[in-house]
Amino acid sequence: FGTVWGIMHAFTGLASMAQVTLASVAPGIAEALVATAIGLFAAIPAVVAYNRFAHDIDRVANAMETFMEEFSNILQRNLGVHTPPQTASGH
Repeated sequence: FGTVWGIMHAFTGLASMAQVTLASVAPGIAEALVATAIGLFAAIPAVVAYNRFAHDIDRVANAMETFMEEFSNILQRNLGVHTPPQTASGH
């Protein structure tokens, strides 16, 4: 949002002047660049942290799924429960 605000500020300065100079436009552009830098400073670590967190969640979910399958197999073997094989029609 700050980038847009800075560019709007620069264009407002352009519209109000009969003769445009770099000195009249530079403050608005500098404001936009500072806002962009601050946004990147916040966004890049946030994306890295999110990706790491998502990877950790996937790893834990896979481990839990593997445990569930192994535990289910152990229970089926020890309790003598056998699931009938599925046919093509699902019956």
